[in-house]
Amino acid sequence: MPFEQSYTGVTIFVRRVALHGAGILVNTLQLVLLAIIQGLSEFLPVSSSAHLILPSHLFDLPDQGLAFDIAVHVGTLVAVLIYLRRELYQLSTCWFRSVTGGVPSAESRLVWFLVIGTVPVGLGGLLFNDVVELHLRSVAVIATTTILFALALAVADKKGAHRRKMESLTWKDALVIGLAQMVALVPGTSRSGITMTAALALGFERRDAARYSFLLAIPVIVLSGGYQALKLGTEVAAPWGSLCLGAVIAGITALLCIHFFLALIDRIGMMPFVWYRLALGALLIVILLRGGA
Repeated sequence: MPFEQSYTGVTIFVRRVALHGAGILVNTLQLVLLAIIQGLSEFLPVSSSAHLILPSHLFDLPDQGLAFDIAVHVGTLVAVLIYLRRELYQLSTCWFRSVTGGVPSAESRLVWFLVIGTVPVGLGGLLFNDVVELHLRSVAVIATTTILFALALAVADKKGAHRRKMESLTWKDALVIGLAQMVALVPGTSRSGITMTAALALGFERRDAARYSFLLAIPVIVLSGGYQALKLGTEVAAPWGSLCLGAVIAGITALLCIHFFLALIDRIGMMPFVWYRLALGALLIVILLRGGA
């Protein structure tokens, strides 16, 4: 009898350890999946909102929380800073030289254009964040914007002149692209997608449109992460291991994504992303018709 009780106790303990281990494995896989999605969708002209809503509906994944969201954004920020480090160094030195009495250059003007392009989305986020969070995070909205702005990207890519270089950017161009970026506050639009669409419509080459979009992402990610950090406050029991893992995976994914996107975009064009977005929007509509929120 004591042997049987001991055997039963060991069996229960082993089962509990196995279930706990399985739970850790599932949570880790969820974290890895969401970090990869963030790393890819931050810079590709697809929708991060559409991709992050899919796992919750298809696999019933829980929200990883605001701290995780901040962590993966830090990862993507580090990725773009690393990839564009030489260009950023040149821009910063030329800008500093110009504001300390030097002659303005195309690089120093580009810094001011990035500021102009960031102001609309910054103000829009402050003014409309509550409206977006309360009314525009439904599957119906995300499906609609995913499809609508896929078509806009297709038109811009087909009709754009593809002749202008980033050096020809003017403050009016920067303002137009900045106003377009503000539209990306609506989930499903895609920040990178709408800024590339606007740049292509203004006649820029695909690669230059993408590079400007990536540069414009830097202040936006900083502002967004800072705002989220203020909302988060001081989290007493932050799962630092999971947060660091998410940041590293998102950063590596984003770094690879930026590299291959810039290497291939002139060759493949935007249409593969257009078709992908249309298919993604159609899938979200199917989820909606089957009872998704």
